[in-house]
Amino acid sequence: QAQFVESGGGLVQPGGSLRLSCSGSGSIFRHYRIGWYRQAPGKQREYVAIASVSGSPTYKDSVKGRFTISRDNAKNTMYLQMDDLKIEDTAVYYCNAPNNLQAWGEGTLVTVSS
Repeated sequence: QAQFVESGGGLVQPGGSLRLSCSGSGSIFRHYRIGWYRQAPGKQREYVAIASVSGSPTYKDSVKGRFTISRDNAKNTMYLQMDDLKIEDTAVYYCNAPNNLQAWGEGTLVTVSS
């Protein structure tokens, strides 16, 4: 059973913005790093960004300066603000805890297309 629920995806033109949300269990949010991952059609799932419990971020090189990860532990919610979206950002986006992997949720589809 998935421990995370992702939302906020949609269709956007290149250069546009979207904000994704991820909700999960309080025990995981209180104790673990949580990250965003994505899987494009025909490709393997890859890491996009990770936030420590305190919110300190790390990013995949290709999204640095465009994406911002944040978390609100009191709300058991994590966000991914995506700006200046590119066609190659098209994917299903998931969240999970890299040091305490849970069953993957359904993800949320982001489609960047003109």
